[in-house]
Amino acid sequence: MGTGRTDEFRKDAVRIALTRGLTRRQVADDLGVGLSTLNKWVTAHHDTDVVSPEDRELARENERLRRENRILKEERDIQKKAAQLFASQKP
Repeated sequence: MGTGRTDEFRKDAVRIALTRGLTRRQVADDLGVGLSTLNKWVTAHHDTDVVSPEDRELARENERLRRENRILKEERDIQKKAAQLFASQKP
C-alpha cells in the first residue's frame, strides 16, 4: 500500500472516529486496526483540518447527548427497580 493511500486511510479513520458517534473501539474493530493505533492517529491529526470545526462541534454535541442519554437511562432503570421494590412490599 502506498504512502498516499495510507495517509488517506488514516485521515478517514480519524474523521470516522471523531464524527460518527461510535466508540473508538468500534471504529478500530470495523477498520481492522488496533485501538492504540487509532488513538495515535487521532492524537496526531487532532489539530489538523481532517475534521472541520463544524464537524468537530457536532461530534462534541453528539458525545454530550450520548452521555446525557446514558445518565437518563440509568436513572430510569433505578426508578423502575425502586417502583418494583415498593410494589412488592405492599400488604
